Order: sequence, then structure tokens, then C-alpha cells
Amino acid sequence: MKCPCDEQRLYARCCEPFHQGAAAPTAEALMRSRYSAYVLRLEPYLLASWHASTRPASLDLAAETPPPKWLALKVLRHESHGDTAIVEFVAKFKLGGGSAQRLHEVSRFVREDARWFYVDGDLS
Repeated sequence: MKCPCDEQRLYARCCEPFHQGAAAPTAEALMRSRYSAYVLRLEPYLLASWHASTRPASLDLAAETPPPKWLALKVLRHESHGDTAIVEFVAKFKLGGGSAQRLHEVSRFVREDARWFYVDGDLS
């Protein structure tokens, strides 16, 4: 199966190891795995990879009717500064039968105990 975060990669060699518990080596790898988790609707992984200081109690992905159809991910930039990082990306999706939309975010990450966590992000 192709990986949702990059159609040129196989899921088994890209995001699946992170979804199964391996630590992402970079904030960009974590962000890509979180995008794939949204595509695959892996709410437990999304919550586990979210920093405790900003993590919601649930995402309630099951309540999304119909769920978004994620179309593509493009990473615009990744900057790492020790144990903090930002990743800027654009994700394209469709809701129902509507036209494609874009989600543009600059996400913040922190590394604790050799694991990266999503903290929050600014949408534009």
C-alpha cells in the first residue's frame, strides 16, 4: 500500500512503523505520520503523538459524517532547533462532494524523552 503522506513511498516503510510505536526521528516524520493517521482515522495514534499540555480529550473522528477525503500533503519547510521544531505544510482535502480545499498550517513540535510530540499550530 502507498503511504498517504507520500505516494512514492510504501506505507510499511514510511508511516506504519510510527503508527505501531516506533519513535519518529524528526518532527517532519511525526507530522507526516500524523497526516497519514488522519487519512487512516487512527485517533489513538493522533492523541498519543499530541503533547500532553495541549492534547484534547478526544478528536471524535467517528462523528465526522462524511469524513474528509484527504488528497495530498506538501511539506513546505521543516526547521529544528534542538528539542523544538516547526513544520509548515499544506494538506488538500474534500468534504462530501464539494470542491478541494486546503489546510495550511505551521505546526510546533517538542521532543521529550527522545520522542517528538505535536504541540499546536497556526492555520492560514
